[in-house]
Amino acid sequence: MNKDNPEAFETFEFDLPPIRGFPELRWAGKRPFKSTQYFPAQKKEAYGDPTDGWWNRIYWGDNLQVMSHLLREFRGKVDLVYLDPPFSSNADYKKKIKLLSKNIESDSQAFEEKQYKDIWSNDEYNQFIFERLAVCRELLSENGLFYVHCDFHKSHHVRCIMDEIFGPERFVNEIVWKRTSARSDSSTFNHIHDVIFIYSKSDNYYFNQIYIPHEQSYIDKYYSYRETDGRRFATINATQAGLRNGSSGNDWRGFSPSAKGNHWKFATEELDRLDAEGRIYWPQKEDGWPRLKSYLDELKGAAIQSIWTDIKAVNSQAAERVDYPTQKPAALLQRIIESSCPPGGIVFDCFMGSGTTQAVAMKSGRKFLGADINLGAIETTVGRLNAIRTAQSERQSNLFAADNPQNPTTLYTGFEVYNVNNYDLFRNPVEAKELIREAMEMQPLPPSSAFDGQRDGYLVKIMPVNRIATRQDLNEVINGLDFKAFERRKVEAPNKPVERIHLVCMGHEPDLGSHLTLEAKKSGFDIEVMVTDLIRDKAHLHFKKSSDARLAIENGELVIKGFYPMNLLQKLSLESDAVEDWRQLVESVKVDFHYDGAVLTPAIVDAPGNDDLVAGRYAIPADAATIRVKITDLLSESWEGVIENG
Repeated sequence: MNKDNPEAFETFEFDLPPIRGFPELRWAGKRPFKSTQYFPAQKKEAYGDPTDGWWNRIYWGDNLQVMSHLLREFRGKVDLVYLDPPFSSNADYKKKIKLLSKNIESDSQAFEEKQYKDIWSNDEYNQFIFERLAVCRELLSENGLFYVHCDFHKSHHVRCIMDEIFGPERFVNEIVWKRTSARSDSSTFNHIHDVIFIYSKSDNYYFNQIYIPHEQSYIDKYYSYRETDGRRFATINATQAGLRNGSSGNDWRGFSPSAKGNHWKFATEELDRLDAEGRIYWPQKEDGWPRLKSYLDELKGAAIQSIWTDIKAVNSQAAERVDYPTQKPAALLQRIIESSCPPGGIVFDCFMGSGTTQAVAMKSGRKFLGADINLGAIETTVGRLNAIRTAQSERQSNLFAADNPQNPTTLYTGFEVYNVNNYDLFRNPVEAKELIREAMEMQPLPPSSAFDGQRDGYLVKIMPVNRIATRQDLNEVINGLDFKAFERRKVEAPNKPVERIHLVCMGHEPDLGSHLTLEAKKSGFDIEVMVTDLIRDKAHLHFKKSSDARLAIENGELVIKGFYPMNLLQKLSLESDAVEDWRQLVESVKVDFHYDGAVLTPAIVDAPGNDDLVAGRYAIPADAATIRVKITDLLSESWEGVIENG
């Protein structure tokens, strides 16, 4: 089979036998999901070097298409899946965009840019989650664990869907994460927690118990200490520490401490008991009272239970904050990864967001795959990962030691960035419809119309362009058909189609057009349907340039003479000459001095942060040839250009 054949399909079965009394979630338009189309991927950027032949991978595109691409190589090979999907919170999540300097002549120095929409109908959300969970399961290994993070909006639905896909017997845990403290709301009990469901594909899943170190107050209460050969060890009050032999009450090995009280003191000679291997053990005094001895640095602490109250959400002052909506704390992902993925295992997150999963995986010696449909998520994650990679390569181990107690010997820091299904046609899916209208030169229709425009005698419907168009997406089209007008046209011209409809999409189910034709046929009408897949046909469309830049070589340096991100300037209501310094508009500059014509491999990543400005001038190495520059603006939209050296 041709690896890059977009017509090929990957099939799979849940293979779950019917279970009497098994509840199944139903919704309008529910469709079985047992196969998915293969989509090609295009490598765009590379950072660092592979470790033992392994490159981590980041994918920009619809995660259903990403996973369909990954099935051929990674089916049954992922050790840990962590998903933090939209919660159906009925909200738009936005990021504040502001210039990096205030020296401009405009009152509009900042605005909010929508990152993604979390507004769904019940049926739409359930089908969306159902399909993605189904493909994720195929990627999971037989020894892997699958975490799904959600909140009260949809947790009950997600649990039912997970039961259907995995089987209820594969449920492992429900984690309750208290993410915030109490809030003031007089009308409800406040929502201060999320839930995380854990499922497996078999009974032989990997799990490493995690412990929380005992607090000093606990140690002070239950232990007395002394130094031996430079090591500090303790004698423990067995009863107060909760050690029992299962007999009854406060008994431990059948001895009651009531007559002696709760705190015991020991003479030095009582502590120097060693077993045959030289280990401290617990003896009995002549009167029969037990003494438990152990080294403090060997105490594991308290085992983590299913209610997590010790990890707080990322607040506005947190050092790890990257100003991405719904960012999860690194400590949460560290606990999940270290407990449920072996060192060197593969972690997958296809709702990547700010890249916390990938960042923690890189620091803790795990491999990773990540995906997101939002360009801002890709740019945020790439910058975050490259900072970790650079710190490691420069031996700045502080980034790894403080939040990585396992101290892995092998770190997988090289990563590549891919587009799936050429997902760079629209840099901002929110504005995609307007871009298509302009590119296709559509004639406008009244706002009440179910269609987006008219072109060459066809009513044009722009399907969702940030994912594969499905038959369910046709419901709006079908409901918008004018059957009264169809009756008149059928009488006037019985041998001609009563309507011509043009569907524009970015990948689609193979029977999309025929399904719409059949639905109209059921009502007695013949319609003509044309389907345009922008992935294949985009060469015939002409989209406006969103940015431009000028490059020059002066005295052995690459110099960026100017940068004009037209979309950003328009949102700021600025003319290009109103900005004193083009660097105010720039998030990062990446420079590849040996561009191979396909993949950007930056030798320089200039992303200063903290409202500092990029340099804009870069020394050119003597062996530089074709130089490619990528400039990313504050909207995470990019311009790329080439200049020859010499």
